[in-house]
Amino acid sequence: MNIFVANLNYKVRSENLKEIFAEYGEVTAARIITERGTRRSKGFGFVEMSNDDDAKKAIAALDGDEWEVRTIIVKEALPRTEAPAAPAAEQPAAE
Repeated sequence: MNIFVANLNYKVRSENLKEIFAEYGEVTAARIITERGTRRSKGFGFVEMSNDDDAKKAIAALDGDEWEVRTIIVKEALPRTEAPAAPAAEQPAAE
C-alpha cells in the first residue's frame, strides 16, 4: 500500500520516514518530495508498505501524531492521475 504523509518538518529525510514506519511492518520504499531546483523538501512524502494490514495500522497510529514539532497527516495515497494536457494555443483560422 502506498501511504501519503504530509505536514512534515523540512528537516525530515527519507531514512527518517522509513524508520518510523518500519515499527509497523516492512517498508519497501520511502521518499520525501523535493523541489527540482533547490532539492528542498516540500513537506510531504510517500511510504510504501508490502502488507496492507500493517499499512492500515501505521496510518491509524500515526495520523495526527506529533513528530518533529509538527502534527503529521497520514493517509492512504490516492492513485496517481495524469495531469490534463494544456490546451494548444489557438491559431488564427486560415482564410
